[in-house]
Amino acid sequence: MVFNLFRRGSGPVTENPKASPRASRRSSGLAEFSKLMVSQQGMTILDLGPTSPQNIRLITGLEHRIYNEDVLLSSLEPQWARKGEDGAPTVDVAGFFAENLNYPPRHFDAVLCWDVPDYLHEPLVKPLVERMASIIKPGGTLLAFFHTRDAGSEAPYYRYHIAGNDSLELQRGPQFRLQRVFNNRHIENLFTEFSNIKFFLARDNVREVLVVR
Repeated sequence: MVFNLFRRGSGPVTENPKASPRASRRSSGLAEFSKLMVSQQGMTILDLGPTSPQNIRLITGLEHRIYNEDVLLSSLEPQWARKGEDGAPTVDVAGFFAENLNYPPRHFDAVLCWDVPDYLHEPLVKPLVERMASIIKPGGTLLAFFHTRDAGSEAPYYRYHIAGNDSLELQRGPQFRLQRVFNNRHIENLFTEFSNIKFFLARDNVREVLVVR
């Protein structure tokens, strides 16, 4: 049995006919991720980006289960906003993770993280990866994208739609600001609870990372 599982909203999801145009790009990291989806049966996959009916159709068409949580959008809800001791804006980390990504341990075989960590509030990034480590099964896989320094702070935020085994369609989303740039060492330190990490350098100032729990 195949399930479409969402944490927000209900009813069928349809594409917006007035949505912004899409650009295409090749993805070596997605190619490796696709090999897993084709070779394994009955996977449970978590998509951390905006809901993509295209991704849902592809993944459920392979008879996998898919959950979707737009973590970045959820993190910007006013209820999580706080001020630190110095008066600077921060976020209620404990409150956020009590209400979001609240799944049983070892629940997922794979996670599509996309470039969420690059745009997420700083206090949420490390706890996000720790939560991923707890809800991914041993041997499970996470695919993430990280911008390189050449991308610039105004790098556009995209929705990622899977178009093929190694191809994506990029659709401009809200104008979220790039919060930081991780180098390879930072990324390795971020995923210390994972057993293996593989880097793919793309042409568009994006570093693709495939991480194994």
